[in-house]
Amino acid sequence: MRVLRLVAVSYWLHLKMIAVSVFEGVFQVIWPIYFATVAFLLYGRSDEPGVLVYAGLGAAVMGIWSVVTTTASGLLQRERWLGTLELLVASPTRFALVLVPITTAMASLGLFSLVSTLLWAWLLFGITVPVASPLAFVVSILVSVFSVALLGFLLSVAVVRYRTAWAMGNLLEYPGWLLCGFLVPLTLFPSWVSWISYALPPTWGMQAIRASAHGESPWLDVVMCLLVGLVYGVVGALLSETVLRSARRHATLSLT
Repeated sequence: MRVLRLVAVSYWLHLKMIAVSVFEGVFQVIWPIYFATVAFLLYGRSDEPGVLVYAGLGAAVMGIWSVVTTTASGLLQRERWLGTLELLVASPTRFALVLVPITTAMASLGLFSLVSTLLWAWLLFGITVPVASPLAFVVSILVSVFSVALLGFLLSVAVVRYRTAWAMGNLLEYPGWLLCGFLVPLTLFPSWVSWISYALPPTWGMQAIRASAHGESPWLDVVMCLLVGLVYGVVGALLSETVLRSARRHATLSLT
């Protein structure tokens, strides 16, 4: 119960801090709407029915991926700049339990971009996204948020020794839009790309969201999204302990 309370309080605290940030607010509303507008203008030239709904769902969900890749990659550097990294490491709680709520709060903020993008599509372009199975739709979104947060947790630990970790996060943002099938069907890519795509939780999450919106069964995709995310979480937890042991051994807690 103490662990659950720690995770819940840390998640709520960081969610409130991120939500009132002007930079994060603009990033989560203006930035996704800009790319969604470009996608709607491009797909709007197609005569194929349902293509705008396909683009609308993809554009709405890709904001969750964007916020995690661009901000989680520099998470530990930001804590070091704020002077709180030493306190987090010295706390009796396992380091992984400190970081996961932060990346989960970041991914949850992506829900702002999801809602704003869907509203933008409806108000400006007249695109209405039908949701045949609301409960499955919500579950698919929540599982996707959690799984992407675990991927962000691994990313925050894996790139911590790079001074330009934030740039690496930006580098991963745009390939993820393609590899996860947000705006481009995976069938258009070579077969070997699918091996990379299905190793990423957002791919399964996107399939589950689209399936639930169309009234199909999303549960296999939901389970796979959760399992892949948990694998990233376990790897991130093991790697975080390795990084901390190395930092203590070499007296380099700055982790750079």
